Amino acid sequence: MAETLIRGAAHVATMDDGAAGNDVLIRDGVIAAVGQGQTTQGQVIAAQGCLVTPGLVNTHHHLYQTLTRAVPAGQDALLFGWLRTLYPIWARFTPDHVAVATQLGLAELALSGCSMSSDHLYLFPNGVRLDDTIHAAAEVGLRFHPTRGAMSIGESAGGLPPDALVEDETTILEDAIRVIDAFHDAAPGSMCRVGVAPCSPFSVSRELMRDAAILARDKGVRLHTHLAENDEDVAFSLERFGCRPGQYAEDLGWTGDDVWHAHCVKLDADEIALFARTGTGVAHCPCSNCRLGSGIAPVRAMVDAGVRVGIGVDGSASNDAASLVDEARQAMLLARVSRGADAMSGAEALRLSTRGGAEVLGRDDCGRIAPGFRADIAIWDMNGVEAAGNWDRSALLLAGPRKVRDLFVEGRQVVRDGHLMTIDLPRLIRRAERLLADLMA
Repeated sequence: MAETLIRGAAHVATMDDGAAGNDVLIRDGVIAAVGQGQTTQGQVIAAQGCLVTPGLVNTHHHLYQTLTRAVPAGQDALLFGWLRTLYPIWARFTPDHVAVATQLGLAELALSGCSMSSDHLYLFPNGVRLDDTIHAAAEVGLRFHPTRGAMSIGESAGGLPPDALVEDETTILEDAIRVIDAFHDAAPGSMCRVGVAPCSPFSVSRELMRDAAILARDKGVRLHTHLAENDEDVAFSLERFGCRPGQYAEDLGWTGDDVWHAHCVKLDADEIALFARTGTGVAHCPCSNCRLGSGIAPVRAMVDAGVRVGIGVDGSASNDAASLVDEARQAMLLARVSRGADAMSGAEALRLSTRGGAEVLGRDDCGRIAPGFRADIAIWDMNGVEAAGNWDRSALLLAGPRKVRDLFVEGRQVVRDGHLMTIDLPRLIRRAERLLADLMA
């Protein structure tokens, strides 16, 4: 029986209505007790002056994009122009590019306090498979929710992606079945749960969207896609389908408590009510929405209506960082700049990025520090210069720090004293630089 005791924290932000205290006892990957005066014969982690939170949860990412940050030609483009710039670069990716990019992105997330991340891989050039990301993520040690994305409508058929990057729809569905059967684990404490995720309404057919929903429900897995990301997205839906994105999603079976949509910047009041009524989740990606000029998602209205909302960093080609703690801070700031200083507190933004994200991903075993929940825990050192002068040790998003001191996932230590423990990060960075040089050449 393996035990770890996190002892003497200045504050434990449990995200649970009942649990409180300064000590957290972990036993065999599960939180055994929260309170004061806990004892153990196992490892003791001193947490004096520290804030302890659940591990942060990333509800939307494209990890393969970590090798295409700050591409000059796409830095000042809106969504569709940005995609057209990057598609030809991504078409040259190999399994090595995708595996290295995945590990690099997850390493950055881990150092920002993230213990669980989804991923949306929707292009498969040169032998790339979803398996490449799953194996890479297992080495880093974060809890992983990969989704089998797809694009099936190329430029010649009126879609946005080049024809070379689209797949046959039968192949897409067959491969989704293969990946689910090989890797999806629905058990409590699962480290890998697979989802089905056609890329977007402008890159797949209505038939694939409908068939993907039927397949996912037959297999008992979750559904994910992009929706209502910007004005171009809404205009495309109106012109192509004769309805707004929310109606399009509802007509094809893409609402429900097993569905979460990325962005949703342009949802109107009726669509927000639809999502609340059906339990449909939203991944809010504030930095990417700012970077691409997409707008400010109506998160305050969503939360007030009862929509399940989590935080996502989005791809590192449109963010261009992968820091979930910074993303949570940006969510708080955007809510305030659009609705006033009392629109969202730091505590609420932190809740969205922990318990909220776990709920969006369907994880009723994660996202809280309470007995019986999985031991995904972040320890933030509030003794450094970032928090010096801070009156409120729980105010992580207001005063820092921006890098986690220690991170536990399923009770295993992934980050210790600000250093990744599971992989050789300097070696990975050197490998990434070699691959990047080839892409740039």
